[in-house]
Amino acid sequence: MRVRFSDEALAKLRAIHAYIAQDSPKNAAAMIDRITRCAERTGDVPRLGRKVPEYNLDTLRQAMERPYRIIYRIDADEIVIVTVMHYRQLLPEDLA
Repeated sequence: MRVRFSDEALAKLRAIHAYIAQDSPKNAAAMIDRITRCAERTGDVPRLGRKVPEYNLDTLRQAMERPYRIIYRIDADEIVIVTVMHYRQLLPEDLA
């Protein structure tokens, strides 16, 4: 299944990269690579990720690439990466 990053997810990736790159550009690039590879794997087995407990919707799942949560939605013909966030952050109420 095709995997697409939403505009919000792309913005979050840029922010994560910028934050980590303040200390280490090499580590920033490596973290973004780990996150994107994990996100791409969701296209192979979409329901492998667990349901997002805050929403409990079958089509909204999460994959973990510590310390980040990759929140994605399973649509009919694609996986949409909705957002990427630190696992300690609270999800917004309007994500679903």
